[in-house]
Amino acid sequence: MLAAALNARHHSRDGRLACWDARQVRRFLLEWIPRHLVAEREVLDTAPESLLTLLRYLTASGLRDPRGASLTELEVAVAKAAAEYPAALADPARQGLGKFWTQTALDNGVVLDDERAVARFRRDIDAGRIRFDADVLDRLLEAEFAGAGPDDERAFPQCPVALPPAAELAAEAARSEIVRQLAALPGWVGTDGRPLTKTGNLRLADARELAELLGTGERDLRVRSSTELPRVSLLLAWAKKAGLVRVRKERLVPVAKAAPLLRDPEKLWRRAFEAAFELGVAICAPASGWSRPSMLVTAFDELLPDVLNTMYSLPAPIPVARLQETVWLACQAYFLLDPEENGFRQDIWRRRVDKDLLTVFDALSRLGAVETSHGVADELYSSDLRPGVVEGIGELTEDGLPLPPEACARLLSRLAEPGPLVRLTPLGTRAVRERLLADGRDAPLLGELADAEPGELLGTLAQHYTRETAAAELEGWLAAHGGDIEPLLDAVRACPFRTRASAMLSTLAEALPDGRSTQARLRRDPALGPLVLTALLEAGELSPEDLTADEHPLLLSESLIILLELGGPEAVVEQLRESAGGNASELVAEVLDSGHPARAALEELRVLVYEPMLATSARLRLVPSPAPGSRGRPSGRGRKRRH
Repeated sequence: MLAAALNARHHSRDGRLACWDARQVRRFLLEWIPRHLVAEREVLDTAPESLLTLLRYLTASGLRDPRGASLTELEVAVAKAAAEYPAALADPARQGLGKFWTQTALDNGVVLDDERAVARFRRDIDAGRIRFDADVLDRLLEAEFAGAGPDDERAFPQCPVALPPAAELAAEAARSEIVRQLAALPGWVGTDGRPLTKTGNLRLADARELAELLGTGERDLRVRSSTELPRVSLLLAWAKKAGLVRVRKERLVPVAKAAPLLRDPEKLWRRAFEAAFELGVAICAPASGWSRPSMLVTAFDELLPDVLNTMYSLPAPIPVARLQETVWLACQAYFLLDPEENGFRQDIWRRRVDKDLLTVFDALSRLGAVETSHGVADELYSSDLRPGVVEGIGELTEDGLPLPPEACARLLSRLAEPGPLVRLTPLGTRAVRERLLADGRDAPLLGELADAEPGELLGTLAQHYTRETAAAELEGWLAAHGGDIEPLLDAVRACPFRTRASAMLSTLAEALPDGRSTQARLRRDPALGPLVLTALLEAGELSPEDLTADEHPLLLSESLIILLELGGPEAVVEQLRESAGGNASELVAEVLDSGHPARAALEELRVLVYEPMLATSARLRLVPSPAPGSRGRPSGRGRKRRH
């Protein structure tokens, strides 16, 4: 059951094994187990208590991700989910297709490890000799194709971001052009509303009046319909999607419940941002008599989040050309393009998609979610478009390029010249982060670990932060805790896993301004010494000749303990046999007497490696063999050789 809990977190959007909250508790107990796990009922019944054991262990050992819920909150979440757990197990519609057929096979006495039995079971299914609930199967198939199951697809982790104080963000929201226009629109509509044409549009005179009020610059345009005033039309659609106005009896009227929202610019901004994902038809170029609607419209609600997620946490403005290239490829995935279509027509469609994306950025810029500029793109955005060594990626081959070769060549040419650039504003960054978190993704925020326990802090920094962001987060933590690093060192000393402790100490050494000198001073520390010795040797700051007589066994012990953690006892035994041969057990005995501070790890080494090696050696010595110098009987009383 513990393995199932860890598998559930591994097969999730963020994959963080030690980060749990109420949503993840419910997902494991009420979705994952009913959908995937096949076991006896008495085993399944242990799930809530087993999960509590895991959560308590993560907290007690300092392994918990502090960005999840506290242990108290998790205990409450488990209790609530446990009340619903029996009904979830009994609901056949919650199981997955794999579990359905596995359970059917077990119910019919099939041994799943027997390939012939499984093949025979499949033939019996096809022949109709096996009974199963066809109605349940139909419901499961329908849910599978509708994507109704839990979303287990792993998403890319995001780099930590920094945000200004909440007061600054609220002030930025109040300065948003779109927010000011949306706030003014319901007042213009008035309590009696505004009449609409038979086609549901504003009368042209009213639209011109609204354009002047909102400052869209469209009042004097020579048009025949209000729909030809694009900014007015977009603002009307935006207000409708945001729930500020609605149509009733061929009149545009305000929504009374939205009145408090109009008095809070920050909440209005958030509402407007969320409504933007439903504005594809209003933002993109409409269909005309001779052309289809923009390809971007069809998948707007999926492509726009992808575009904003791509922009999230980037260190420099991204060239719009790069986004246009990937959006065009995505659009092609949504449409089955006729290979007979000539290139000229596809060029038209592509140009419309490129133009629509620029229009989207213009609207989001007026909202205050993105910032647009013009210039030559940072080298970051072209470095991975050609084979070679790329910082942070490594060796990049032709097959490893992120885009097709022709797209890479096209982009390299475009990125060499100045062009439009775009980046998220702090408001946009916060809004996208909130969506990422709602989607179950990992989106760290600098400063959110200021109250974390020392061990949880270092563990999280080691796993999820870059060197630069770890240094910034650690600086904030120290400022909030009096600048004392001793609690952090104590957390490394207390960590039960040497691989994790090594990563924590390395993170601390890299993040502190004087971290390397601090690490070197800890060489004689009784608990941290072996970790420091390993780090100094790996960094080339020490050589084996520099070690003292007492340090050699400590270093050997550290390496075997780490190998035991990573590879298990089999890997340790194999390594010892290769390096020490018949003296392997004596070498382990030396390690056990080395005085290494990780007593629990040494005990595991004794039980899992040393004692089995002794037992194996004892069994081998019981095999009878001729005495040295004898030719016959084991007793040694045979005839002696002459020398």
